[in-house]
Amino acid sequence: MSETEISTLGEFGLIESLTRDFKVKNASTLRGVGDDCAVLNYDGKRVLVTTDLLLEGIHFDLTYTPLKHLGYKAVAVNLSDIYAMNGTPRQITVSLGISKRFTVEHINELYSGIYAACEKYGVDLVGGDTSASVTGLLISITCIGEATEEEIVYRSGAHDTDLICVSGDLGTAYMGLQLLERERVAGAGQKDFQPDFAGREYLLERQLKPEPRADVIAELRELGIKPTAMMDVSDGLSSELLHICKESGVGCRVYEDRIPIDYQTAVMAEELNMNLVTAAMNGGEDYELLFTVPLPQHEKVEQMKTARLIGRITKPELGAYMVARDDTELEIRAQGWNAFDNA
Repeated sequence: MSETEISTLGEFGLIESLTRDFKVKNASTLRGVGDDCAVLNYDGKRVLVTTDLLLEGIHFDLTYTPLKHLGYKAVAVNLSDIYAMNGTPRQITVSLGISKRFTVEHINELYSGIYAACEKYGVDLVGGDTSASVTGLLISITCIGEATEEEIVYRSGAHDTDLICVSGDLGTAYMGLQLLERERVAGAGQKDFQPDFAGREYLLERQLKPEPRADVIAELRELGIKPTAMMDVSDGLSSELLHICKESGVGCRVYEDRIPIDYQTAVMAEELNMNLVTAAMNGGEDYELLFTVPLPQHEKVEQMKTARLIGRITKPELGAYMVARDDTELEIRAQGWNAFDNA
């Protein structure tokens, strides 16, 4: 029997391969694998469930990641999935695999970040598990949230002529990672090395301590906007656009000159001789919200302070393209984060 490398499938291809034959057996399971969260029905209340796994050496490097920030980020990325379904996070469980090089004080520092995120976003820590690890630190967090059936937004609801919007700015976390990696390499073997982060604080914050966009959800509700499709930008804008197009059975056009990019990101890209738009489209870990809204809500979208219009949904046969500044169309390809390419 021939063997297939996991990296040829990628994360989402592997998940699809493993779960395609699983049939839903319980009426309470409304949505299983395939969205930002599973959706369960208990006594008319919609329960949202999501899990994220973070592995040392794959998802984080403790050379430059403070444990407190890591704890905060581990919670934040889970809350982001709940917000991406237009829900409200309520509880988390935390499971850890801990190697011998970590002390009680180290784990207390990690938990100080977990507690800080829970406090800020009104989430309860309700359980978890711990185990020994032979390969470093492993963090698995499950988040439970809630929403009414009317509130929930899936990836599959986008329609032709819908507007495409994204919150915040893109490529920033990726540039923060490049900065950290550059300074790590520069300081290797130097006992008193001082990294140069002056004027780059925003890049570091977006990489080390991202914030889930609860404020975007609040503004959408305040303006009376319900997205037709939504997901968070964890693997890169290009990947997330293609997910929405696939699940909704549509195409898209996004405009290069509309993609939101912060000044520090642009400066860092130039300094590293990197293509700025490529970083914004494929960088990942921004945890912004990508969503679509019906065309008649254009005026409401223009009022938003937390998000901006970047494109439109098209018929599926028109494909998924980015319109460059010179009006040429470049096909969007999923080139964002793939854990199995980074193992």
